[in-house]
Amino acid sequence: MPMGWDAFGMPAENAAIQNKVPPAKWTYDNIAYMKKQMAAMGLAIDWSREVATCSPDYYRWNQWLFLKMLEKGIAYRKTQVVNWDPIDQTVLANEQVIDGRGWRSGALVEKREIPGYYFNITAYAEPLLSGLEGLGWPERVKTMQQNWIGKSRGVRFAFKHEIADDHGNFIQDGLLYVFTTRADTIMGVTFARVAAEHPLATKAAANNPALAAFIEKCKTGSVIEADLATQEKEGMFTGLYVTHPLTHEPVPVWVGNYVLMSYGDGAVMGVPAHDERDFAFALKYELPIKQVIALKGESPMFNASHWEDWYAQKDDVVCFNSAQFDGLSHDEGG
Repeated sequence: MPMGWDAFGMPAENAAIQNKVPPAKWTYDNIAYMKKQMAAMGLAIDWSREVATCSPDYYRWNQWLFLKMLEKGIAYRKTQVVNWDPIDQTVLANEQVIDGRGWRSGALVEKREIPGYYFNITAYAEPLLSGLEGLGWPERVKTMQQNWIGKSRGVRFAFKHEIADDHGNFIQDGLLYVFTTRADTIMGVTFARVAAEHPLATKAAANNPALAAFIEKCKTGSVIEADLATQEKEGMFTGLYVTHPLTHEPVPVWVGNYVLMSYGDGAVMGVPAHDERDFAFALKYELPIKQVIALKGESPMFNASHWEDWYAQKDDVVCFNSAQFDGLSHDEGG
């Protein structure tokens, strides 16, 4: 068996600094010590095939491969919201955040928006998903891979606004973009939510100390979707409004602690009659609830127990309370 040492990371460098030893010496001394332990155990390792990721002979090819991907557009640069450990001064993976604290330092993790590199996985979503079909993997693992690749069919649209920055320029060209997989519920939008790091939230917080404090609180929370799904949904009104693209009515903008800047455009539309999280949010903050789809052949009376039916059974719902779209099916209304 070959042996590889994953030895080119910030934790090793921080440990070296803490022990007042040069990182190279610290790392290679640890490798030598572990090799000695493995030899004493009699492990069948082919040391002629040994690699260490901290060696320039190894990582030069990582850099070469990355540059090739950058040239082809497979890798690209954009800002991202990350878990930041203020003591270790490094980015943490979601798995390295335990109860809101860094796994090594124990420091409260902060959310920070920094430039980073992404791989354009979405350009290869179809072949990646179809390739899973022929694999003899457990269904649980294949489902995890499907969720990781991700695929959503829907509509990206914008709410117009005239909110300007300090230089008089409309923020994000006067457009608040959101994405929905259910375009037939757009007429039911009664509010919009943005992430704590969104430019509209930053603008609103400039002259609102309470909102600024709430935003800072949001930035210390988790960015793990599973945590966001179970945590208490909190929000605060920004005092700002955007315009509904169809009704042209003003839509209030809230900051939500469960909206991720790194997901989509960092903003979501609130349709409380047809989304369980939006419904809980609307009840908590006494926001309007407007039903706009109903089951065919049934009374269109609002009933929260029908969420699953309305949302999952697209073939059995029609638009309702939606002006010129009344009576249209899911496909027609969308």
